[in-house]
Amino acid sequence: MVIVGTLLLLRHGRTTANADGGLAGRQPVELDETGRAQAAAVGERLKGLPLAAVVTSPLIRCRQTLALALPEAEPVVEEGLIECGYGSWEGQPLKKLAKEPLWPVVQQHPSAAVFPEGESMAAMSARAVAAVRAWDARISAEHGPEAVWLACSHGDVIKAIVADALGVHLDLFQRIVADPASVTAIRYTPLRPFLVRLNDTGGDLAGLVPPPRKRRRRAARTTDSDAAVGGGAGAAR
Repeated sequence: MVIVGTLLLLRHGRTTANADGGLAGRQPVELDETGRAQAAAVGERLKGLPLAAVVTSPLIRCRQTLALALPEAEPVVEEGLIECGYGSWEGQPLKKLAKEPLWPVVQQHPSAAVFPEGESMAAMSARAVAAVRAWDARISAEHGPEAVWLACSHGDVIKAIVADALGVHLDLFQRIVADPASVTAIRYTPLRPFLVRLNDTGGDLAGLVPPPRKRRRRAARTTDSDAAVGGGAGAAR
């Protein structure tokens, strides 16, 4: 069996903008009371996990989430995990934005969407995926393939990273859900990534810690397949 590191993607807790139906974007919106409770609850689920590193979007809602969930952690800010730059859309009600000509493009053909005075969704996807893959390679090199690490980011960013892991086009990423304070787990193997958990808001996370490596038998051909990572012996059929 190939043992690889595990990335936990944590979306920040609910914000005042989430509650009001607005598009926060890169504005400094903060967690509301529900969001703070969500952050504390996910902290209980993360408690005891041997996190090799914690990285975060620079936005305050992510930093607040980590301060409540993992108060003893020292998160490293990663600019590649920042929310998509929605430009002049930021701060506006979603019900108003839904009437804009760009709205159906964002929903049905997001790879072509470029926000006015802002970022394209394709650029957001590319820099977020590059950031987590670079961090995963670095952490695996420094801490070994059993390492578990966490990145706190935003809904669209997490959905784009999941789409890449699944090997699906960005135009399908709106079919993916990442709720506030949810955990998504991905393992990057030499051949392909595996989506281990998606939008998990209540499950036990201890099982995501890879088992210790065992000495390999000389006859085993463990480098030829990563199927065991994705679901045990049945995955190799």
